[in-house]
This record gives sequence, structure tokens and C-alpha cells, in this order.
Amino acid sequence: MPVIRSAGIRGFREVVRELGGDPVAIARRAQLDVTALDADDVLVEDVAMARVLEVAAAELACPDLGLRVAAKQDLSLLGPLALAIRNAPSVGEALEATSRYLFVHAPGMRIWLQPDPDGVRGVEALRYDVTPDGISPPRQGTDVSLGSLHRAIVSLVGGSYGLRTVDLPHQPLAPRQVYEDFFGVPVRFGRPAALLRLPSSLGATPLAVHDESVRRMALDFLARQSPAGDVLLTSRTQGALQQLLGTGAPGIGDVARLLDLQPRTLQRRLADEGTTFAAVLDDVRRSAARRYLVTTDLPLSQVAGLLGFSEQAVLSRACRRWWGVTPREVRAAGRG
Repeated sequence: MPVIRSAGIRGFREVVRELGGDPVAIARRAQLDVTALDADDVLVEDVAMARVLEVAAAELACPDLGLRVAAKQDLSLLGPLALAIRNAPSVGEALEATSRYLFVHAPGMRIWLQPDPDGVRGVEALRYDVTPDGISPPRQGTDVSLGSLHRAIVSLVGGSYGLRTVDLPHQPLAPRQVYEDFFGVPVRFGRPAALLRLPSSLGATPLAVHDESVRRMALDFLARQSPAGDVLLTSRTQGALQQLLGTGAPGIGDVARLLDLQPRTLQRRLADEGTTFAAVLDDVRRSAARRYLVTTDLPLSQVAGLLGFSEQAVLSRACRRWWGVTPREVRAAGRG
């Protein structure tokens, strides 16, 4: 049975008490270990956590309970992962660490960047998911998680981050205006997935607090927390590519050897996760390109080499494909 750290319902006890309810009694009715109400590191079944939110919302006649719990949460609920996020050099690196190591907080929970579902240029979608395909995601649980993710990004950048719209897979549980007041943008319901539509340029935004030694220590700790087989192969492939990038143009054979897999097996398993080797390599290059262009003064020819490109012209074409601008314009926008 999938589990999640009890930090995921941090703030639940406080919200229930504010509404005049008994959090312990509700937890027992929902078959949730009551010790999870006061500790961050109790492992509980994810269905029990989803159930306690639904039970509380129904008993207390509070349809926006999930958003109220999210408003009590902050980035620290992610424990060691929060250190890696806060000390990342840019928002893009912070999101990458979150995507790669979120399994430490909740093995079944995933967030990742994908193309904008509306096809708007300069916009990407940060998608959240906690259920396999074909299973309806928990409604209050989705509100908590997406609301908490939104607040974490606001905290990282110190304010508004250019959020365009929010998509939720369920119909509104509370009046639409309650959701739009929380997120500050239009919210669309009954959509295919839960996601935040945000500017593609956000990833290049540097973070004010960046201690590389603390970040590296946190990442090393996170990497030791789970056997490799428990992590999505996409994340393992990203990690291998990050090691190989700069040593040439990494091929699928190079990565497969690092992961102790046959190239065909690697490609097949990536396909099972809905991606390809080429797509993962492109994502890793894009993230690294942002970092090099915005946080360093390296010549563009050297940046191209560090990304495994044969020449600077290939970097220029890639930047136009990723962001619609030249490498110099990416650098200037990031500095500005």
C-alpha cells in the first residue's frame, strides 16, 4: 500500500479546531493513525490521508478544507528536500530536485514540467499527480497538494511568479471565487490533470538564498534514501545524464551502462513512463542551459560544449526552440 509522510496534513489539526471539530475523533473515524496529527515523519497510507480530509470536509460542512490546510503549510514540510530546494541556484533547479526526490516524502506523488496544454508560447505546465491512470485523484487531497505547491513557489521567489491559470480535475467543491482568491488567478475545473500554468522563463529565475555546500549535502542524503528501483526510471536517467553532460554528447548506450540496463530496455521502460530518451535529454539540457546562461558568464561556445552540443549554432537553435529567443536574450532576461 502506498504511503506518505504525515507532514502532508500539517495544519489539519489547527483547521479542524478552528471549525469547531475534534481532529482526533475525525482521524479515528477515517482510520488514520492519530499520531500523524502531531508529527511529520509518521508513515501513513495515502488512502487514509485522503479519507481524513474528505471526512472532515463533510462533517464540518467545509468544502474548502483542503485549501485551508494548504494555507497552513510551508516548504519545510518536505524535510531534507526543502534544504535542497531552498539552496538551489534557480527556480528551475529547485523544481528539478523536487521532481527527482519527491518520492522521499511520498513515493506515489509526482510533479513534473510538461508542455502547456493550451499550446501558448512561453508557458509551461507544472503537473501534479498522485494516482495511476484511470483512477480519480482525491479531491480534497489534490486541493491541499496543489495549493501547497503554489505557496511554496511564492515563498521561493518572494511573491508573484506569473501564474497564468490553475487546472483541477474535479468540479469546484467550494464556490469558484474561493479558489480564485486562494491562487490569485482563474481556476479551471474538470480538466484532464491538476497543474499550474506558469511562464517558461520562471525556471531561469535565480534564488536569493543559495548555499551550494548545503544543497549538495541535502542531495547526497536524498540520493541514499531509496533503492534505485523505487525511483522512476525517468528520474534516474536524468541523474545519469547530469553526470555525463559536459563530457561529450551523451548517448543512450552511455546512460544504459550507468544504469546497468540494455539500451532497448531503457527505451522501453521510459516509454512505459510516457517519455523517451531524447525527451529526457532535451529536458536536462534545457535546465542546464538556463543555469549556465543566467548564473555564469561563460562564453556561449563553452556553454554549448558543456551541454554536449557540437557548436554554438546548435545551442542557438535549441534556445529558439525552448524559449523562442537567442541565448544572449535568455542571459539578459535572467540578469534583468
